[in-house]
Amino acid sequence: MDRDFLIDLFSEFGPVTIRPMFSGFGISADGTNFALALRAGLYFRADEATIPQFEAEGSTPFQYQTRAKTVTVGSYWQLPARLFDDPEELAGWARAALAAAQRAAVKKRPKAKKAVRKKSAKRAKTSS
Repeated sequence: MDRDFLIDLFSEFGPVTIRPMFSGFGISADGTNFALALRAGLYFRADEATIPQFEAEGSTPFQYQTRAKTVTVGSYWQLPARLFDDPEELAGWARAALAAAQRAAVKKRPKAKKAVRKKSAKRAKTSS
């Protein structure tokens, strides 16, 4: 998949940013990465709310091989091939993937804030 193909594929979804990543591209919207285009296919971000939709289509999570084992990345699932011919439905899946990526980002934020608060409290104690 090349950049022009991906831009065309996501035309119904809206503007996307496509950046080189690993052996393919990372696809993002509004600053949030929600898809990976790799040699093995197109993978959308998924979570507990969207994984059943992928499973119903017979899709599988992204996997790659290391020297020692096969690694499964359960947060990215392969887009069903039939959606390549249906840009309107693909746009719906892309919106769901973007929402899943945004939910994951929100879950990560509180941990970072707690660490900042602890540092601020330590500074306050040492400066008193």
